[in-house]
Amino acid sequence: MPSFSGLNHVSLSVTDLDASQRFYTQVLGFLAVLDTGTARVCIHKGTGFTIALVRHDGSSGARFDEANPGLDHVGMAAGSREELVEWERRFAELGVEHSPIQDMPLGHHLNFRDPDGIALELQAPTPAYAAAVERMRTEDLSDEEVLAAAEQMVGADFVARQDV
Repeated sequence: MPSFSGLNHVSLSVTDLDASQRFYTQVLGFLAVLDTGTARVCIHKGTGFTIALVRHDGSSGARFDEANPGLDHVGMAAGSREELVEWERRFAELGVEHSPIQDMPLGHHLNFRDPDGIALELQAPTPAYAAAVERMRTEDLSDEEVLAAAEQMVGADFVARQDV
């Protein structure tokens, strides 16, 4: 099966290009690099992750709702739970509404929204999850080995069925 090397970009439909650009550049540290008139492309210099902000003609202007089919949220990587604490402080300083840090089996999550209500998340993996992902990147693991590692981290009841 062909493969791909990673996530390249996310394109988000927005209602106000200026407000969205300000949020992604001033709050999250992206750099706006392209303006086509109906879209702005912003890149994060530290990671190369790219977000395209697009204003579509005829948009309903409705706020994002992850309960509908389509995107649920965009997750961005943080290095540690301590980094998430720093993000919490930054969000508080800038008045960005956010969840408390949630500690889950695979990592720690900090959830927040952009000006259009698009759900965003910063996630720092647990050491076990980070090690498992690194093994997948560097070793030729079988599907069974990957599933066994998942079961070890979250328990058999939560490992995805393969017979769907």
